[in-house]
Amino acid sequence: MISLPLVCMQNSYGLAKTEPGGSGCGANLPIHAEEKKLFMIGKIAKVTGSLILGFLLSRGFVFITYEVLSLKKLLQIDTQAIHQEKLKSYVYIRTTSVNPSDYQGITYHARKEIHKAVRKILETEAKIFRRPFSEQFSTFDGEDHECALWLLLKRSQSEDKEVRLQAVQDLANNSHWHDYQYGTVAQTCDQRTAIGLARSKDIDLRFFLPPPPLPKIKNDYPIEDELRLLLVSLPQTGLDPCVQYFTSLALRESSQTLAAQRGGLWCFGGNGLPYCETLSKIPSETVELFCLQALVQHSKVSSHCDKIEAKGGLQLLQRIYQLRKDSAKIQRNIIRIIGNMALDERLHSSIVRAGWVSVLAEVMKSPHVIQSSHASRALANLDRDTVKEKYPDGVYVLHPQYRSSQPIRADILFVHGLLGAAFKTWRQQDIDRRLDKKASEGEEDYSQCWPKTWLASDCPALRIISVEYDTHLSDWKAKCPVEAHRKSIAYRSNELLDKLRAAGIGDRPLVWVSHSMGGLLVKKMLVDASKNPEMDKIVNNTRGIIFYSVPHHGSQLAEYSINARYLLFPSVEVKELSKDSPALKELNDDFLSFAKDKKFSVLSFAETLPTHIGSMIKLHVVPLESAKLGIGDLIPVDVNHLNICKPKKKDAFLYQRTLKFIQDVLAQEIGD
Repeated sequence: MISLPLVCMQNSYGLAKTEPGGSGCGANLPIHAEEKKLFMIGKIAKVTGSLILGFLLSRGFVFITYEVLSLKKLLQIDTQAIHQEKLKSYVYIRTTSVNPSDYQGITYHARKEIHKAVRKILETEAKIFRRPFSEQFSTFDGEDHECALWLLLKRSQSEDKEVRLQAVQDLANNSHWHDYQYGTVAQTCDQRTAIGLARSKDIDLRFFLPPPPLPKIKNDYPIEDELRLLLVSLPQTGLDPCVQYFTSLALRESSQTLAAQRGGLWCFGGNGLPYCETLSKIPSETVELFCLQALVQHSKVSSHCDKIEAKGGLQLLQRIYQLRKDSAKIQRNIIRIIGNMALDERLHSSIVRAGWVSVLAEVMKSPHVIQSSHASRALANLDRDTVKEKYPDGVYVLHPQYRSSQPIRADILFVHGLLGAAFKTWRQQDIDRRLDKKASEGEEDYSQCWPKTWLASDCPALRIISVEYDTHLSDWKAKCPVEAHRKSIAYRSNELLDKLRAAGIGDRPLVWVSHSMGGLLVKKMLVDASKNPEMDKIVNNTRGIIFYSVPHHGSQLAEYSINARYLLFPSVEVKELSKDSPALKELNDDFLSFAKDKKFSVLSFAETLPTHIGSMIKLHVVPLESAKLGIGDLIPVDVNHLNICKPKKKDAFLYQRTLKFIQDVLAQEIGD
């Protein structure tokens, strides 16, 4: 019926007359009546055609609108993630398939509509009966595996801490996703989730965005100059005298002036151990290291950390870190600075935006215990969701370094001797060799750290901490003119006690493990803590102490003070170690008086073999009579002073006896 008037209309408007005998639409009508009819039919056709065209266009518009809304839902992301990405100079965009069959199938649309209907019903039911609505029915209309990803991301931002932590753990356990899915998590997860993923064991590094690209710098503008400018911008008054002294050295000494002063053969730092080079100038890496070590000291001051961040220090450190991938020492100092800055929660967002989470997650996988432990400390200070303690400079957690569901029942604290270190002192026994100056300076590659591996495996419910003295003066190979007071046992005791309380030492049952002069420091800390009501927890929760060759009554090293510098004790400490020293006797008496009252369990090991000091001296550093405390068991062992705390292997007597003591005194806490 529609086509007929159209044909007639075309014929009537196209022909002046009809064929004789024709049966046209108006063949038998007068000409004026026929034209009038055709005119009316034309008007009807126009209206009808418009309606048909409008109907077709409206269907197309509705279809296009539906598809746009469908695509919009598929591309919905969290607005917080968009805000985070605006702060970066790069962003990952996940593309949607252009294949219509991927989103136009009848089954697909039917499932989406059913999903929406069911969700509305459940929402209404939840409101009527005032029950919580299950998040499993999300508004996202994607495939099942896509829904799971976004659901975990949503839960990782939940106000419920348990839900949040479980979501991060579930995300970390995914190892079968496609690259774009890891990229989706990397760009949309919040700061708290990224840190939690970085502290998850065996995490896939695709979960993290790479550090943001840094602006290019001029080729003739060396990094060391940028470091000096940063140091210049930091406060130079009201500083610790030694920090001020070394900062001024770093600012004053340029590679060119030093080379000119030494005529190509120079001694970096002036009065320290020499770095000798026959070059036209000092290597820039050495100058950078010197400046970084000055920056480490500034990073211990909270107000200076604010300045470092404000002056672009986080980005500068990122540039140096990427440029000096071949220098473990430079990278270690940079991560140490990040760990110090992470003590201030106000700087966490800046640290994350500068790309440090991905760097720390990668370093956590390092086979070198020193590198991984520095990264572990920095991440623990960033992780405020599962870690309530803070770890100041020089306090390192050897176990657990990752998030764990294993509850911590007790603490083990390792304290090395002077010129020892938090890691190298507790390594497995070295191949027998003489101790020389090179060995005393330390090496990059140490053997395995037995507290981190053996003890953590045998006692997983323990938190194992190793401390390192503030030995930046010897690290810099230069002597601070006002350093003497720092090296006394009394000074170090007060300094370490404050750090240990910040790390939560004293909140759980505690066992101390000490070597050489570290044992004297442990005794001094316990005596000082017993006199300070704020430190009572440390004393009251101490269950036992292990002493490895501790000179309770002095050492023969005092007679060899010059050569002893290459072993354990700089001159100030050596004077305190003189035989029959009144200070040592007073410390020992004070310790014994309250140790007996507290009924501490004590185990002491004593060396029986002499130690080579340099090439000329061979002596018992701590004779048997000096290692005798007066309480507890004393066990002589056929090793020298350096190896008394380094078992040869896991089934060696030294380790097994140490393990038994720890298990016995903490039987209530870690027993099955």
